Amino acid sequence: MTETYDSRRTAVLLVDPYNDFVAEGGKLWPRLESVAKDVGLLDNLRSVVAAARETGVQVVFVPHRRWEPGDYETWSHPNPTQRNIQERHSFARGTWGGEFHPDFQPRAGDVVVHEHWAQSGFANTDLDFQLKQHGISHVVIVGVLANTCVESTGRFAMELGYHVTLVRDATAAFLPEMMHAAHELNGPTFAHAIVATAELVTAFKEARS
Repeated sequence: MTETYDSRRTAVLLVDPYNDFVAEGGKLWPRLESVAKDVGLLDNLRSVVAAARETGVQVVFVPHRRWEPGDYETWSHPNPTQRNIQERHSFARGTWGGEFHPDFQPRAGDVVVHEHWAQSGFANTDLDFQLKQHGISHVVIVGVLANTCVESTGRFAMELGYHVTLVRDATAAFLPEMMHAAHELNGPTFAHAIVATAELVTAFKEARS
């Protein structure tokens, strides 16, 4: 790995760590489980977040809109994912599924940005503003899903001038083909680095020293 990170200018963007996605019993966990377990998603997310906190890298929670009654009902053009959320009530506000996984809870000093309605963590949120206020130039994007919210957030970050790192085994998708598309086909068109968790943790520790 040749990328280096200044801990004062780097943020880990933790996308959608909801129980419905990443916890046993979550509404979407059965679709994600096979790929998540194959890549070691939860352990790798724990490692990335722990390394960030240990080395002074900013941790930023980038959550999806938590479903509430009436969401999307009067919209002119809800997308297919939003229609599915409307039917499933994924990440419903006030429910266990709409809470962050117990291992990924905001701590003092973390940033929790406004919830995104679609797939990009930047669109119609304060993410760009928060990153600029914290002096961030490099973003490391982890969480779910690799081929939707993680990819869309990474593309938008690149367009805004950020250095973008994707972490292959700290994200997951519903199918292996989606992971392949995210990291082998699409990721190389916008990401400055695509790494494994172990590489990233080492780079963070080197940045501290």
